[in-house]
Amino acid sequence: MVFIQGSTYLEFLAKFGVGGAHPGGINLSKELFKAESIQQTSHILDVGCGTGQTAAYLATHFQANVTGIDINPIMIEKARHRMKKTRLPVNIIQGSIVQTSLPNESYDMILAESVLAFVDQQRALQEIYRLLKRGGRFIAIEFTMPELLPSQLVEDIQQFYGFNALLMKKDWVVLLQQAGFHNIRIQKNKSISSKPEFNFSKDIESALYDKMDQHIAMSVKYEKILDYRIYSCTK
Repeated sequence: MVFIQGSTYLEFLAKFGVGGAHPGGINLSKELFKAESIQQTSHILDVGCGTGQTAAYLATHFQANVTGIDINPIMIEKARHRMKKTRLPVNIIQGSIVQTSLPNESYDMILAESVLAFVDQQRALQEIYRLLKRGGRFIAIEFTMPELLPSQLVEDIQQFYGFNALLMKKDWVVLLQQAGFHNIRIQKNKSISSKPEFNFSKDIESALYDKMDQHIAMSVKYEKILDYRIYSCTK
């Protein structure tokens, strides 16, 4: 998960060291990877890698060449500590997916687990497209509005989470197509879930505990509104 300046929600995720915060959690990620052709020679970029839970799984289970990128220094520190502790050769770099210094066509697969809603989607997708090899795969698990919502409600949700935008399924498809992706597949799988893991920082402000309680309340209140879809496509 990436960090957006001023988003207390993402600060809460970083300080609590929440891994698998995306819908479906690590169990959904594992299920999605079964459908992909991941080899030991595969080069994979985990966008908004957070504490590195998914990146570590890819390196362990597939022995793939994995790179994680995140803009939040706290998440970076926790991800690097995970890789050092588990002795995994995962490269963790600090930066934003909106603009990187990574070489063109470097990766066979790129994934973004609940990341793009927080950034400039158009610029991020253009960068992801640039970084993918020809025929490379992109997988995103993203918040998706099931229907057009009242503007005030959208604004309230965006302010709380720090979303750059709340999009409907058709909006995501247009953005993916504009970036150049094809073979776009959309899935909805709510039968798979997993509990998040936590890696707490030493000093956590009391306001962040309040944010956690508010997030739980929001999740219950807007369960049908805060929906998500899985988007997979090819360059």
